[in-house]
Amino acid sequence: MLKRILGATFIVASLGTASIAADAKPTDPQIAHIAYTAGQIDVTAAEQALKKSKNADVVEFAKTMERDHKAVNDQALALVKKLKVTPEDNAVSQSLSTQASKELTTLAALDGAAFDKAYIENEVTYHKSVNDALAKVLIPSAQNKELKSLLETGLTLFKEHQVHAEHLASMIK
Repeated sequence: MLKRILGATFIVASLGTASIAADAKPTDPQIAHIAYTAGQIDVTAAEQALKKSKNADVVEFAKTMERDHKAVNDQALALVKKLKVTPEDNAVSQSLSTQASKELTTLAALDGAAFDKAYIENEVTYHKSVNDALAKVLIPSAQNKELKSLLETGLTLFKEHQVHAEHLASMIK
């Protein structure tokens, strides 16, 4: 069952990336909303992991996710305020939120090692999808240089998160 849930998460995450691509070129306000939403999703997942996990490595990883994604989102909010841009809700942001809500519900039903494994495997899949969307669609589509720079900085950090999650996933059985 866990494999099926993770497979569904991967498919939906891939469709989210395809939706971004299908929309051709998202605007900077849409990009800002997508990026913020993606970051907030990982903060929420980390908060759930901090409440549920007893595994020291998973807890430390979740603390890193919470800290780093909050920091990037704070920078994004400061930038849109400075630029006087209102992030624009869109189908991609909505799809991300819907899928994240389903995944949090699925994870909430798990405990112990099953939760830890599912959380970390979801983090691997999620970071792969977000990193792919950043590299292939969001960064190339961003018009504002400061927004593009923030996205590039985020991508560098999120690639590190992906490697960390992959390492943890290989350790958790």
